[in-house]
Amino acid sequence: MSDDRKLPETDEQWLERLGPARFQVLRKKGTERAFSGELYHHHAEGTYLCAGCEYPLFQSQDKYDSGSGWPSFSRPLSVGAVAEQRDDSHGMIRSEVLCAHCGGHLGHVFDDGPAPSGTRYCINSLALTFRDRDDDNAG
Repeated sequence: MSDDRKLPETDEQWLERLGPARFQVLRKKGTERAFSGELYHHHAEGTYLCAGCEYPLFQSQDKYDSGSGWPSFSRPLSVGAVAEQRDDSHGMIRSEVLCAHCGGHLGHVFDDGPAPSGTRYCINSLALTFRDRDDDNAG
C-alpha cells in the first residue's frame, strides 16, 4: 500500500470504500459465519492484506486449518503488523486483533495454536484480501 493514500475518516466513506459486508466486519467489529469465508479453504502462496487499507498482515506459510471455521494464522507477517486490544463483549474476555495501519477489526487471537508460538490468529475472510506470491515478486 502506498502511504500517500488517504484513509476514509467517516463511516459513510468507509462504507462506500468497503461495501456493507466488509464494513460490518472491519469497522463495526462484526463476525462472518463460520466456514462461510472465501479465504477459509484458500491455499495459494502469497500475502494476506487488510481489506480496508491493503496493509500486509499475514503470510500463507503461517496459515493453517484450525477447524474453527475462519482463516487461522500462527503469527502476523511482522512485529507491528497487527495490534491487540482487550475485548470483553459477549460475556467473555478475548484479545481482539486489529490492523495496525487502519485500525480495522480483523478477528481475535487465542492461545490454542500450534507450536512454537502457541497462538491462533482467528481472522475473518471479509477482513482480508490476498496477493499471490507471483504478484509479490513482480516489479
